Amino acid sequence: MKHFLLCSLLVSVLSAQDLESYLSNLKQKEFSYDYEKSLLEKKKLRDSWIQPLQLRYTMSKSNPYNEQGTSEQKTQNAAIVMDQPIFRSGGIYFGIKFAEASYMYNKYSVDVAKRKLIKEAIDVLIQIKKSELGVVRQELQIDNARIALEQKKEQYLNGELDSGFLTGAVIDKNRVTQALFDIQTNKEKLISKFHTLSDLDYKEASIPHLRLIDSKEFLENNIDTKQLQSQSERDRYQKNVTIAKYLPSLSFTAGYNWDKLENPSFGGNAFSSPPETQYYNYGLKLTMPLDFNTFRDVESNRVEYLKSLVLIDDKKRELVALYEQVTQNLNNIDKKITLSQENRDLYQKLLDDTQALYTAGYKTEYDVKNLKNSLEIEEVDQNIFKLDKQLELLNLYEKLMNEV
Repeated sequence: MKHFLLCSLLVSVLSAQDLESYLSNLKQKEFSYDYEKSLLEKKKLRDSWIQPLQLRYTMSKSNPYNEQGTSEQKTQNAAIVMDQPIFRSGGIYFGIKFAEASYMYNKYSVDVAKRKLIKEAIDVLIQIKKSELGVVRQELQIDNARIALEQKKEQYLNGELDSGFLTGAVIDKNRVTQALFDIQTNKEKLISKFHTLSDLDYKEASIPHLRLIDSKEFLENNIDTKQLQSQSERDRYQKNVTIAKYLPSLSFTAGYNWDKLENPSFGGNAFSSPPETQYYNYGLKLTMPLDFNTFRDVESNRVEYLKSLVLIDDKKRELVALYEQVTQNLNNIDKKITLSQENRDLYQKLLDDTQALYTAGYKTEYDVKNLKNSLEIEEVDQNIFKLDKQLELLNLYEKLMNEV
């Protein structure tokens, strides 16, 4: 907990728009459609309380008396009907607020998905850079293994070692060489994966530099928490909408009707002029449902809302644990960097001394080359460790709001 209070958390020095450039144009287009759909769904849900006008038209034919010499009777009817709620005991207001809260939840859901994909693209890019360093490191190790093999070979030919030591040196060289092939194979897989996520050339693409901010700001601007808070708001308004559904509702009703009857007959007598009528009506309608499951329905929505509050607290605890874990990992990587620097300083001193002894004829070129390779390996390790720190910070970046 000490590290959680003292250390800080990551933010990219690049803008959100710059970070989105790591995604391919197709991926960005997919997310733009997701945002557009969320906005349209919001508008549709917000205005769902406005009822549509009902347009009706019917036409039917009949021969009710089935008498010879009578024509078929034709009936036509057209109507425009409106049944528009104007008061739902707060249901209309809460319905609009529910639509807005649902939109924010859907928007945050798209944000979360986008952040995960951006994080994945950058993660893969860093892994590629690590693989490139790994290839350099492994080639240095292969060179050292080759030097060791040459030294063992000379000692064996001079009778200083038996064949077992020579065989061991051959095995060591083969082992580090095979490890290089594995690194190269994994690098090609990573490159292929990066091409599915980004349009950038991995050779030219730079890694975003991630720095640290205050841990409090991380929790306040965490996208996972914002998403759950919007879900809680949505569930709260949904609960109110459900309650209003079982309270009195007042609607304005209106209609216009047109009826026409052709060839009417009554007892076999036909009328020369078919009747035609037009009329309108309007008024108010008050309704209140009496449902056996009213209490259960309301209680179910209330429980869902209470659960959403618990989810927020649980997520905050999870984020605190994540921050502490990443912070501890960063501290351990710093220790590795410090140790590697100490090793580098040691190799540098040994190399300086060995070069002096080589000049004096007491050491071989193999000894100098081996120490140079070991010195370069430590330098490569430090660069790899720095990339490991960026990978750790990415785990926090994924949870951070774009605005930070």
